[in-house]
Amino acid sequence: MANTFTAQQILDLEAVLSPPRFGTYLREMGGDRHKAMELYCWNTDVSAAFYVMLQFCELSIRNGAVEAIETVFGANWHLNRGFVYTLPVLRGGRGYQPRGDLQTCASRLPTAGKVVAELKFAFWQHLFVRGQQARIWDSHFATAFPGYDKSLTLAQARAQMFDHIEKIRKLRNRIAHHEPIFARNLAEDRDRIRQVIEWRRPGTAQWLDSIEQVTTTLASRP
Repeated sequence: MANTFTAQQILDLEAVLSPPRFGTYLREMGGDRHKAMELYCWNTDVSAAFYVMLQFCELSIRNGAVEAIETVFGANWHLNRGFVYTLPVLRGGRGYQPRGDLQTCASRLPTAGKVVAELKFAFWQHLFVRGQQARIWDSHFATAFPGYDKSLTLAQARAQMFDHIEKIRKLRNRIAHHEPIFARNLAEDRDRIRQVIEWRRPGTAQWLDSIEQVTTTLASRP
C-alpha cells in the first residue's frame, strides 16, 4: 500500500490531519511517512470495522436496561420521579450527570422511546452502579441479559457490565473523534464488546461472528 502514495498526497494528508496528529503515526512508524500514511489508513479501516460491533453493543446495553427499568418503574419510567431520584449525583454535581440528562430529555421529548434514543451512552453505564443492585438488578439482570456468565454472582455481573461499558465507551469516543486507536489492545476490545452482546442475546453474538470485519482487519495491521 505504501507505494501507492505520492509525496504530495502525504503532504496533503498532513495538512488535513494537522502535523501534530499525523506525527502520532509518524513516530509509531519510525519517521517513515509512507508507512505512517499506511498506518493511518489502517486505523481508519479498523475504526470503521468496530462501528458495526459498537452499534449492536450499545443497543444491547440500553435495550436490556430499558426492559429492566420498565419492569420496576413502568412504561413511563422516564417521568417517574421515584426513578429519577435513584440516579447518582456524580463528582459533586460537576461534569456529566445522568439525572440531569434524563430530566432534560424527558422535558422536551414526547415519548420514552425518543428519550432512550437521545440519552448519552454514559447514562446507561450509570444504571449499573452498586446502588441499583437491589432495586433493579437482583431481580432483573438475568432476564435482561440471559447469556451472562452464570459463574458470576448477580452483583459481580452487574459490576463487570459497568466496567465493560466504561472501556467500551472510551473506545467509542476515540473512534467518534477520529483519534488513533492502533496502540490499544484491540483484540481485547473486540472480545469485550462481543461479550456484552452475548450476555444480551447469545444468538446475536454468534450471528455477528459471521459478519464482523474487526478480526480480519486486525490481522492486516501494517
